[in-house]
Formats: sequence, structure tokens, C-alpha cells
Amino acid sequence: MKPYILLITTFFLSVNFGYGQDTKAFFSEADVFFKEYVQNGRVDYKKLKKDPSQLDTLIKMAEGISISKDQSDIYQSFWINGYNLHVIKGIVENYPLKSPLDIPGFFDKTERNIGGKNITLNNIENKLLRGNFPSEPRFHFVLVCAGLGCPPIIAEAYLPSKLDSQLEQQTKKALNDPNFIRINKNKVKVSQIFEWYKGDFTQNGQKLLDFIDIYRMEKLPEKAKISYYPYDWTLNEIQ
Repeated sequence: MKPYILLITTFFLSVNFGYGQDTKAFFSEADVFFKEYVQNGRVDYKKLKKDPSQLDTLIKMAEGISISKDQSDIYQSFWINGYNLHVIKGIVENYPLKSPLDIPGFFDKTERNIGGKNITLNNIENKLLRGNFPSEPRFHFVLVCAGLGCPPIIAEAYLPSKLDSQLEQQTKKALNDPNFIRINKNKVKVSQIFEWYKGDFTQNGQKLLDFIDIYRMEKLPEKAKISYYPYDWTLNEIQ
């Protein structure tokens, strides 16, 4: 092999190796973090406020990681974790507070440095995830906005190796939760998530009730009448 070809090959191998190692380390450290600070769908913001060093390290790691959307499992896992971590970071920076809505522009104005971009939380959700993967409605059950109205955050990182099973598990958990899907005879009250993003759940002519029933152990009543209960923006903190 000619010297210059060897040099180029070595360079690309080192870049790819470093990229893989950075990503692997991020997922591993994120998993440790969520296990430490999340319990029963709530976050220990008080503990994090006292010592945010582990969170700050993760946020810094995520700044320089760049992943192609063609690597869909890695890409989706990274941005789901990144969204949830930056929500937590934003709350910790402003803690104590009662709701993420107490912070002006929390979702749509404040830009976060992550993945080589300066981007808002809304744009992570709507452009990078929903925009790039429009046929995946299960994102809504894993992106956690720090309000109790959201499906609960889990005490582990989303990992490329088991992302589909994690998406499936969290969707089933939410749609079988009597507090999330509220049934009174044939009257069914559902989260405003289904109102705000109705198109995600009714693709290809599917009805909203049909989507919900896919994941329920006990099917909804026949001729169920759907309404939406108000979203609970109370902070999802450990008391």
C-alpha cells in the first residue's frame, strides 16, 4: 500500500473509531445518570441542584457528537436522550420552580448546544425526530417535558440496541395507565398530546381509537366518545 493511501486509511479508521467510542461512552454515562436521578417517573432536581457535575459532563459530551440520520437507531436514541437531558438541565438551572412553563421560552426560544447544533427543544422534537421520522408516533411517549402530564421518564437511557423495545414498552405503559387514558363507560378522556399531534396517530386513514387500541390490554369501549383533559404542567420532581 502506498504511504499516502495508508495515511488516509489510518485517518478515517481513527475518526470512525473515535466517533464510535464517543457515542458508546455517552450512552453508557447517560444510563448511569438516569438510574441515579430518576425514580418512579420523577426526577431528583433537588439533588442535582446541589451537585450538577454529572449532568454537566453529559451535556458537554453531547455537544460534539454528530450522527447521521441514516443510522436511525443511534440517531433517534441520541436525540431522545439529548432532549430529556436538556430538559433536566434547564430545570436544574432555574430550580426551584413549579413548572417548566415558569421559564420563558423554555421550549421554543432557548437554544441548546447539542450534537454540533444550537437548537431549541421544540426543534429537536419536531424537526430532528418527528420531521425525519414522520411515521414514528411513539416518540410522544419517550420525550419528557418535565410536566406530570407527560408520560413518565424512565430510569435508564434509550439505547440503539433496544430502542424499538423501549419505544414499545413506554407506549404500552402510557396507553394502559388509567390516569393517562381515562375511561367512564363509553366516555374516554385522553391526553392533549393526542389533540396537539393528532396527525401522528391517524396516519394512513387510521382512527385515533384504533391507534390506542393497538397497545391496550383491554380495548376501548365500542362507540367510545373521545375528549381531552387539560395537560398537567406541574413539575415532575421527586418530593
